[in-house]
Amino acid sequence: VQPDFTAIKAKQQATWTSGDYAVIGTTLQIVGETLAEAVDLRAGERVLDVAAGNGNVTLAAARRFARVTSTDYVPGLLDKGRERARAEGLNVQFQVADAEQLSFDDGSFDVVFSTFGAMFTPDHTRCAQEMLRVLRDGGRIGLANWTPEGFIGRLFRVIGAHVPPPAGLIPPARWGSEPHIVELFGPRATQIRCERRIFNFRYRSAAHWLQVFRDYYGPTLKAFAALDSAGQQALARDITTLLEELNTAGPGSLVVPGEYLEVVITKH
Repeated sequence: VQPDFTAIKAKQQATWTSGDYAVIGTTLQIVGETLAEAVDLRAGERVLDVAAGNGNVTLAAARRFARVTSTDYVPGLLDKGRERARAEGLNVQFQVADAEQLSFDDGSFDVVFSTFGAMFTPDHTRCAQEMLRVLRDGGRIGLANWTPEGFIGRLFRVIGAHVPPPAGLIPPARWGSEPHIVELFGPRATQIRCERRIFNFRYRSAAHWLQVFRDYYGPTLKAFAALDSAGQQALARDITTLLEELNTAGPGSLVVPGEYLEVVITKH
């Protein structure tokens, strides 16, 4: 089945506009810092953050004195990033842009980043091509993508069992598999380095995690909204079961390791 990318994108945009992703996004800041180090970012380099959300890697790059342009197709998320940059006195350009149709000239940037953003585009190939297009020859792409086998990949499968995704759509977590990265970027790359890392979700309890993600995380919020009362209870039960299965903290708290793939690509 050939998915309707335009319709899917419009629905996704509404999903990410709902809730307040910044509440979740700020907890992921360490991923942006780690990725900036992984690409060996240099002061003065021209950086593009694709599907930046509230700007984790945007801030990490700006703190390293790079010249950063932060983009997303949800203006409200860019506003959150702008507030964070202003609070730290960081000079960042913010611009509304679609990851599958970037409004920049070929070779405009030395480094292109995306942390848990590009992976959600409906057309994986188009997004990868656009990231490569705006990157100069010899430049680097740095990605952080949830893996299919990790917590978020499993969470998406749990949600998909209750609210099926559009037919024919490649799962976002495929970006967290090395073969898919090679398929998308390999023909234009001189080097691809992939390393599996862990981000720990730290919350008071499974119920606390569920409350926060149900209130603020667009995909979870929309999934619950699509179900009747019985369906919502069933989804909550299945997510709670997953959280408790993966919890490493014991009964007094919640620590769930979330595996992601850190990717550094050098364009030939």
